[in-house]
Amino acid sequence: MTVAASGHRQQVVEQAKQMVQQDLQTVLDTYPLVSPLKEAVNHAVMLGGKRVRPALAYATARLNAGNVPAAARRAAVAVELIHCYSLIHDDLPCMDDDDLRRGQPTVHIKYGEANALLAGDVLQSMAFDVLTSSLFADDGSCDLLIAARQVQVLARAASAMVVGQTLDLAAEQQPVNQQQLESIHLNKTGALIQSAIGMGALSVGMQSDSADYVSLQAFGRHLGLAFQVQDDVLDITATTDQLGKPAQSDLKLQKATYPALMGLDGATQYAATLHEQALGALQQVAGDSTALRELALFLLHRAS
Repeated sequence: MTVAASGHRQQVVEQAKQMVQQDLQTVLDTYPLVSPLKEAVNHAVMLGGKRVRPALAYATARLNAGNVPAAARRAAVAVELIHCYSLIHDDLPCMDDDDLRRGQPTVHIKYGEANALLAGDVLQSMAFDVLTSSLFADDGSCDLLIAARQVQVLARAASAMVVGQTLDLAAEQQPVNQQQLESIHLNKTGALIQSAIGMGALSVGMQSDSADYVSLQAFGRHLGLAFQVQDDVLDITATTDQLGKPAQSDLKLQKATYPALMGLDGATQYAATLHEQALGALQQVAGDSTALRELALFLLHRAS
């Protein structure tokens, strides 16, 4: 990978981060939350992260246009709010019992379990409110048909994510094979990544039964799995400082992971294979898919 290529990928990611950070803050400022709920929500949402899902929503919306429409900006915020809610709940003592997230104390450590639970609850509600609002539209409009389709996509992904977490918890008690492991992560991780891509496509009028939409969903499916495989690898190879959360936590919890199933080298190769499949699906999509390709390659080469 050349320095120029690495720099371009980083630019795509950083531009997406800047946009979604501003939009997330705008959204949070519109809600009259009380203390300590307000502080818990801000802690969960505004402390950074890779913002992969918003970046994918933006890049998909840009397939045939240079500007990101308001519907895609709302989708980017909504999917990130759902993601942040899921991280709060994943970190709870009844789930993964983590005390560090994005290099900071987890929400339940800083604000208590009850406030963490409530912060996750309100973020989930806010996500769907944002999708059906007129936020970020210069003319104050909202295409309700597009919004309804986006709500359906995100709601199904959020439900799938909960199914995946349930399967993940069950897998701590018994060995799983590759098919079962992929079922966990297609739900827990992949569904939300696919939803970001799907909502971005819907925001510019793409039909969900079109060939391009189907190819984009295949891209998202492979990318979502690759993301999780790479996450499992990094849990072993990266440090706590790099990850912003405890390293080797999967090993400590005896979680079902790809390195545990196929070895570290096998998992690393599998992540590369999945990325190749994702990029192959992306080649079938009309329009300028440069940003989506750059994001996929950024995720393959990430160190945290």
